[in-house]
Amino acid sequence: MHMAIKPDLKKKKRRSRLWYLLPIFLHIIGGLIAYFILRGSDHALAKNSLWLGIILSAVATTLALAVYLAYLNDMAAARERISTAQVINTAIGPIQYADVGHGTPVVLAIHGAGGGFDQGLFTAKGALGDDMEDNYRIIAPSRFGYLGTPMPSDGDASPAAAADAHAALLDALGIHDKVVVMGTSAGALSSMQFAIKYPERVSALVLEVPDSWKPPITDGSETTEQLMANDFIMNTVLKSDFIMWTFTKVAKDQMVSFLGATPELQKTMTPNEQKQVDELMTMIFPVSERRAGIINEGINHQKLERYPLESIHAPTLVIDAKDVSTFPGSKYTAENIPNAKLVAFETGGHMLIGHGEDTRAAIKDFLKQQHPQIETPQP
Repeated sequence: MHMAIKPDLKKKKRRSRLWYLLPIFLHIIGGLIAYFILRGSDHALAKNSLWLGIILSAVATTLALAVYLAYLNDMAAARERISTAQVINTAIGPIQYADVGHGTPVVLAIHGAGGGFDQGLFTAKGALGDDMEDNYRIIAPSRFGYLGTPMPSDGDASPAAAADAHAALLDALGIHDKVVVMGTSAGALSSMQFAIKYPERVSALVLEVPDSWKPPITDGSETTEQLMANDFIMNTVLKSDFIMWTFTKVAKDQMVSFLGATPELQKTMTPNEQKQVDELMTMIFPVSERRAGIINEGINHQKLERYPLESIHAPTLVIDAKDVSTFPGSKYTAENIPNAKLVAFETGGHMLIGHGEDTRAAIKDFLKQQHPQIETPQP
């Protein structure tokens, strides 16, 4: 007599592999949820889900830690760089500055938007060459609201007030001879004001891609006012060094475009130009210590009006590229300063990509005419 074998009514049902989506998306939390739900019906799947969550969490934590350590390393390098400057008390308050080189003449290097004394030194080196400290003495201040130079107590941080600060800095340093004034981008405004208000202190004026006034036109481009009205940029990005740092890593090309090099120009950059752009991008950090100055740039831009250019009597060199929104202002400025020369490249963007050597040659030749004692570098 044969006994009938009954099927095992308690045989466990195989669960769907879609449960793996929980640890994939939620990592350890998803693994724990899957484990406690599945352990009674599919122990193997429950255990695998838990291990998958643990492994993915470990990987994510490791990556996050590596990113954060890279951020801390870059911020430490930035703070070490800006620690090299000095702060001096002047008639208008404390001013941060760098003082390098031992040649003559003295060059007052005024940085652009988003900068500080470090950007001023960087642009001076780009304009004067690697040997600039042998031929010039460079004074590079941080303008109002940048790094170690606070906003003025009286609330007047206009380009004209900044020009007074430049004069006060030179006075505090005991520099009374005429100086070469070199203003880049937004730094050109206080540079021109200095030449207007203190003509006896200026031997030559150099304006690189100056953000100067021009007769009103409508070109459809985003204005500085629109940028400064962007709450996300002003109230989030500029307050957070980490967010800005992340942008420079994950959206580098867009950041370089924002700095003035179109995608087309970026494709033409040499390795040396790419290195210079990368170095310039690091000089926005720490952005949290430059935010007040950047906001002030927007205020000054909104109030920008025509300067009495005809009263600038110092020999002036204006350099720009025709594919930049600043060019109409550069052209107008050069046409209305009595003793001005305009060097205009067809392309190059705000950073004059592809014209580094030409720019240096033009500036050195110009300064050599005003200061014959400057040594001509040997090839």
